[in-house]
Amino acid sequence: MAQKIAKTNISPDPAACVSDATLRGLVGYNIRRASTVIQGDLAATLKALDLRMITFTALVFIVDNPGLQQSHLADAMSIERPNLVVILDELERRDLITRDRVITDRRAYALRATLAGRRLYDEALKAVHSHEAALLGNLNDTERSQISDAMRLIASLRTKADKT
Repeated sequence: MAQKIAKTNISPDPAACVSDATLRGLVGYNIRRASTVIQGDLAATLKALDLRMITFTALVFIVDNPGLQQSHLADAMSIERPNLVVILDELERRDLITRDRVITDRRAYALRATLAGRRLYDEALKAVHSHEAALLGNLNDTERSQISDAMRLIASLRTKADKT
């Protein structure tokens, strides 16, 4: 005799049935979820300019801090110095930056943006501002400021913990 198979209400998207209520009560989980959305959209925005988040970040630091030394940039970006060299090689190969020896310390290099680097910086910054306006358009200025302040506070807690 054939068995009857009971029909169940299975959603076409199994993830839609999974509760993350407990996780939504955790700040870190919410930050990670928001970061995934923002970073994904930002990556697409920068890709159109042949930039990655890491190369964009380095370029911004260099434009905003002419003569910045490589070691200071590595510290500011919280990356290992050998990893920074690869990033700087890429920016230099694209004629976006120059590396000049520091007169007082022949082991150190001062970083400067070229005209092409400053132009790309301007274009990228405009695109990133547009990306944020579109993505965060439902937040008012006060809410955006509060989010930024909270993220800076969290980052500073880690920096203080590293120093102790």
